[in-house]
Parts: sequence; structure tokens; C-alpha cells
Amino acid sequence: MKYFIRHAAVIGAGTMGAAIAAHLANAGIRVTLLDIVPQKLTPEEEARGLTLADREVRNRIVREGFERALQSRPASFFTADHASLVRLGNLEDDFGSISQADWIIEAVVEDLAIKRRLMEKVDQTRSPYAIVSTNTSGIPIASIAEGRSEGFRQHFLGTHFFNPPRYLRLLEVIPTRDTLPEVIESISHFAEYRLGKGIVLCKDTPNFIANRIAFGCAAFALDYILENEYTVEEVDAITGPPIGNPKTATFRLLDLVGIDVWEHVRRNLASAIPHDAQAQKYLNSERVNNLICALLSQGRLGNKTKQGFYKEMVQPDGKKEFWSLNLKTLEYEPPQKPRFESIGKVKDEDLGKRLRTLIEAPDRAGQLVRALTYQSLAYASERIPEIAETPKPIDDAMRWGFGREAGPFETWDLLGVAPTVQAMKEAGFPPAGWVDEMLARGFSTFYRVESGRKIGVYHPGKHAYEPIPPHPSAIVLSELKGAGKRLKVNPGASLIDLGDGVLCVEFHTKVNALDDDIFNMILEAMDLAEKDYEGIVIGNDAEQFSAGANIFMIVMAAQSGMWDTLDAAVRKLQNMNLRMRYFPKPVIVAPAGLAIGGGCEVMMHGSRVVAHAELYSGLVEVGVGVIPAGGGTKEMVRRLISPPMRTQNAEALPFLQRVFETIGMAKVSISADEARQFGFLSSADRVVMNRSHLLAEAKREVLHLAANGYRPPLPEKLYAAGRDALAALRVGIYLMNQGGYITDYERHIGEKLGYVLCGGELSHPTWVDEQYFLDLEREAFLSLCGEEKTQQRLWHMLQTGKPLRN
Repeated sequence: MKYFIRHAAVIGAGTMGAAIAAHLANAGIRVTLLDIVPQKLTPEEEARGLTLADREVRNRIVREGFERALQSRPASFFTADHASLVRLGNLEDDFGSISQADWIIEAVVEDLAIKRRLMEKVDQTRSPYAIVSTNTSGIPIASIAEGRSEGFRQHFLGTHFFNPPRYLRLLEVIPTRDTLPEVIESISHFAEYRLGKGIVLCKDTPNFIANRIAFGCAAFALDYILENEYTVEEVDAITGPPIGNPKTATFRLLDLVGIDVWEHVRRNLASAIPHDAQAQKYLNSERVNNLICALLSQGRLGNKTKQGFYKEMVQPDGKKEFWSLNLKTLEYEPPQKPRFESIGKVKDEDLGKRLRTLIEAPDRAGQLVRALTYQSLAYASERIPEIAETPKPIDDAMRWGFGREAGPFETWDLLGVAPTVQAMKEAGFPPAGWVDEMLARGFSTFYRVESGRKIGVYHPGKHAYEPIPPHPSAIVLSELKGAGKRLKVNPGASLIDLGDGVLCVEFHTKVNALDDDIFNMILEAMDLAEKDYEGIVIGNDAEQFSAGANIFMIVMAAQSGMWDTLDAAVRKLQNMNLRMRYFPKPVIVAPAGLAIGGGCEVMMHGSRVVAHAELYSGLVEVGVGVIPAGGGTKEMVRRLISPPMRTQNAEALPFLQRVFETIGMAKVSISADEARQFGFLSSADRVVMNRSHLLAEAKREVLHLAANGYRPPLPEKLYAAGRDALAALRVGIYLMNQGGYITDYERHIGEKLGYVLCGGELSHPTWVDEQYFLDLEREAFLSLCGEEKTQQRLWHMLQTGKPLRN
């Protein structure tokens, strides 16, 4: 049987429940969000004369949870409009609504008795084919379904989301022995394709996979840190990006998770795994538990109470600093910004080189990295086959659940399995016996790799590699390059054959900043495609699509007076983008992450965009003292101002103001859907939820357009509003300056932008060609580059990564 999910119900509007409901709404699913009815009035409700019978009171708890999700940062919803898909109710008046749900998700408190009572009611109310799941992070899944009907048990499983559900890719799916295979398949497919999740099928063991490994390793880490007297700042400087972890590292992550949540999970896990000697030793560490209890007793719970291992402090000059906790005195201390020679040496290296260098380093950073790495590898190996049959589910869970570059066994392969095993034993962290047996049988790595692709994973129970089939919806560029599919390469970009007559231009500069090498590769791709290929994808596997132009090149050229060089570079970008727009074969841009400045302009000139849902796009050039000049300003006129002006008697000013604010305030979308609202994406562009599917979907779009006789758009005339509209914009800019909202120099930049948007000082509105606006934006850009204050902004961005408001 096939299961279709059109309507979901989420029971429990706490942090996780409300955020899960939000992400279902992001996927276009109608959601009913339910929570309990309050037992007493708040003072405010009493003052207003409300009673416990009033609907407003009865929905207070669910409404508060929903509003927290609406206001959360980072945002839970793609746009405010998505919130309209969520209907609120309570568990007494609205419980019957779950009979309409195709998927019912329980996210109430971690109490087995409460969950069982709730499931009894759900069993009586659900439709016969509704799938029911629990978001528990630690209670055995089968125990929650005990006593329920056969039909309920067949449609019941665990679906453990990670917080925040929108951003963390992992979804642990935990079936019971009664769960129907088609239910597992349906939820897994829906979550992967509609919610963008990475699916890991788990055994019903305590804390499943990701949290089991994470807490077993973190408990050791805290004990080791305290024993060896590392500071909070030292630990986070070492255990973040240098070893492949996110910037939250160790203590920032604990503050994010919540110190109370840590203690709750620690206590429950310790009682659930008496057989796990490695974890027990550190989960019950006296020094760690004394520290945690002290923080809890003082209400220092982390981010939710604005103090935990860090506390935000406002200085006399109004600037904010994050002070770290002294782990001995429990007092907060000003930032020390610790530095380690070994960390400095590996800054720009790949993960394998970073880890190998740090593990061999003689300083305190090296000491900590050795201990944490060896213990985590040993602990992960000991958990097979208890929590997984092979290393792959563990690696996937740790990457997707915690944003790590590599899981423990992938890390082990990078380091070299045999020499690392020897070093681990010498350091007192011997791995599980099956690892020695694997090496003795002649298997030197956990993964078998051919042409850059993992084709097998070692199965300790079978003493052999188990095949890893290629994913039908994923294209991995590194694997294609390993298979010899790279046709051309220069320092800034590669040209890769995706097969079926489709080329891919991959950027690989730092943060994929645009430079002449990238321009040349895109132009070469169009030259080739015009003769021999169906079309082009412009995309990559990196975290960011493109952070814009190479501003170092811009400021150096400006300060050296190389105006002809700078003018030629801007013209080259404009002409390349214009060629893309009118190219006779489809050019699909596939952005994910940052697509700002010039990156946004490239995106806006493709035949179509196939974007990842997490697209943070904007024309942000005013932040460095210039305006968009690669066709971005022109595109906003074409997309947002010109269409309504084809209606007789339409007023241009509201549309001009909208575009002026979008560019002038350097607005950046918080999602692909918001990018569409801003005008950076069109109604014809597609959004893909799963990042791993992005390039494959972009390739499909090329082939779809080519098969259906793709034709480029006809050249358009654009609306130049002229001097009257410009005068109105200038009044608004003046008032913003007088009100203290913008500086004098920002007023100057704003007037340049307004001049371009209005098409200059034309005596009356006129329809002009695209080149007219391209010339205006290029002239304004070059003029601003010659200004001292723009050059100050450019250098400040290069040196600090932050905009300067001078």
C-alpha cells in the first residue's frame, strides 16, 4: 500500500513539537498543532475577566509554543506566510481533528506513562491507515506502543528529529518488530524528499545512534577537560572547525542544547545502559556532575537563560561580549582568545591533514585532540553491533545530526586505520576486537572506495564489505572528478561532465568568490555547450554557492587607479550574465547557502534556478559602499518595476521603493521561498528540500527543458521612471538621513542607487533596452569605487568580515 501525507498532526507544542510543525508547513503540509489545556488562569487573563472555559485560555499553551516558533532565530518557518498552514487546538476540544491526519507525531514530555495514555486515545481516534510516530529521544519505541491494537502497532514507529528540525538534516527512523515495511518506506521517502532529511534506520536501543555516541563521547570529554584544567575558551577553540565540528564546538553546543537537557538525558541514559562500561564511567563522573548540578542550582541553563558556559555581557560603550565560565570559580571572565601554534598551522588544510597534524602536535591542543579522537573511535567501535551492524549508520548520524565533516569511521579511514589502532592502544583507548580482526583479515579501511566513491562498507558480522549502491537522486562532484569526468580546470573553477549531455561549472575559490577564472570557465562551458551539449548546470557541493565578487581585487584595482581593468572586469560579468540569459540552451543555476552580491547576480541570469530550500540570497553591495553592477540592479528593474508599469496609469513609486529598500537595506533572504518574495527567484524557478538532491534535480531540469524545445526569452524593454520618480526617492533618502537611520555617506550611495533605478534624469518615463541600465549601474559602481569611504568599507569587510557604516 502507498501512503500519502497531505495533512499532519503534531501533539505537543514545546520547542521540538512546534518546530516540527513549522518544518512540515515549510514543506507545504497542512498541520494541526495540539497541546494541553491550562489548569489555571494567568494574572493577565484574570484581569481581563477570562475564564478557563474561554477558547483563548484553552489554547494558550499551544499558542505560546507556536508564537515561540514564529519568533525563533534562526527562523523555524521559511516565511511568515508558511505559518498559515498551521492550525492550533487543544487536546480536549480538538482531539478529534487527528482523525483527518495522515501522519500523527507525538512530541510531548519524556514520560512513558503520559505517552502511553496519549497513544491509547490516538489508537481510538486515528484513521485506519494513519501513520503514528513518536519523537522520543530515549524511551524505547516498542514500550510506547504496548497494549495498542494490531493496526496501530503496524503503523507506529519512532521518528527522532534533531533540534532545530529545519536545519539539522538527521532523522532517525526507528521501527518496531510490528511496523509494516511499507510504513517505514513511506515515512523515509517522504522525509527525504519533502522534508530534506538524511534518513538513518536505527535499532530500538537506548538513545538510538547519534545521541548514544554523542553522549558517550561528550561525557568522557567533560571529565577529561576538568581533569586536565582546560578553559572553556581553550576547548571551543580546539574542538570546533579545526577538527571538523561546527563553530558551536563543545561548550557553545551545551549552551545551545540546554544544560538541563544534558542532565536529563545523562541521567536517563546512565540508567538505561548498565552494560556499557565505557559510558558508565564518565556519565557518573563526580567532578562533571558536581559542575552541572552547581549550574542548574543557579539557574544557568545555557542560551535559554542567557547564561551557562557563556554569558553575554554589555560593555560601557554598548558593545556585546561573550564572557566564558571559569570552571573552577564558576565566575564569568572576559574573552582571552587563546591561541595554539598547532591550530594556526592547519587553518587552510583539509580535514585529514588537520587531524593528522593536530594528533601529532606536542602542545595542549594536540593533547586534547588525541584524547577526544581516540576515545570517540574506540567508543564508536564498541557500539557495533549493539546499535548498528556497520559503521555507515553511525557515520551518517554523526554528520547529519551534529553538522560534522566526517563520522568516526570516516575519520579513522582518513587517519589510517592500522597506525591509529596502534596509537590508540598505546594511549589506553583500545578499539573493539572486531577492528583487529578486520585488519587481520586484510581489510585496511572501513570503506571501500573506487574512483572517489564509497562502494562498500565493512560488515563485522559478515567479515566482508557490504555494497553501498549509488543514490539515484544524488550527484557528488568529487566522485565524478575521481572517475575522470572533469573536462577542464583552472584555479577558480572546474568543468565536469554530468553525463547525458549536461555540463557542470563548479566554483572552488575561497567562499566561491567570483573572479576571472570563474568567468572564463562559464564562458568556455557556453562555447562547448553551444556545439556539443544539451545544457549547463552551474553549481557545487560546497556549503556556499558564492559570497560574491572578489573584493580584494576590486579595492586593489581602485586604489591603484586601474580603472580600465576594473571597467573591463565589470563589463565581462555583465556580458557573461547577459549571454547566459539569452543562451540558446538551458543554463540552470543550482545555488545553496550563500548566494550574495555577484553570486546572486549570476543566479538571476540563468534560464532557470533550481535552488536548495536553505538559500540565503541578496544584493548586498551597499554594505561595501557600491551598488550591484553585474546586472543585479537591472534585473530588479526588469522583474519588479517594469511588469506592473505595462498596466495603464500604474504608479511606479511603490515598486521603486520596494526595490530600493531591498537593495539599499542589503536584504538577504532566510530561505529560497523568501528569495522568491524578494524577486531573486522567479515563479518558474524550483526549490529542492534535500541538499544532496540539488545537482541531480538541476540536471533533470536541463534535460526536461531541452526535451521540450527550450527557447530563450525575447529581449525586453525596461521601464525608466525618470526625474520625477527620482525626486520622490531623493526626498525619502533625505528624510532617512535626517532621522538618523542612514549616514551621510549612505545617503550618497542611496542617491546613486536611486539614479540608476529611475534610469537617470530623464524628462519623462521611457522604455529602454537592458544595456541602458547596465551602463548606468556600471558607471555608478566605478564612481563609488573611487570614493575614499567606499574603499574604507571594502578594507573593513576584508579585515573583519563585517560591514562598516561610515
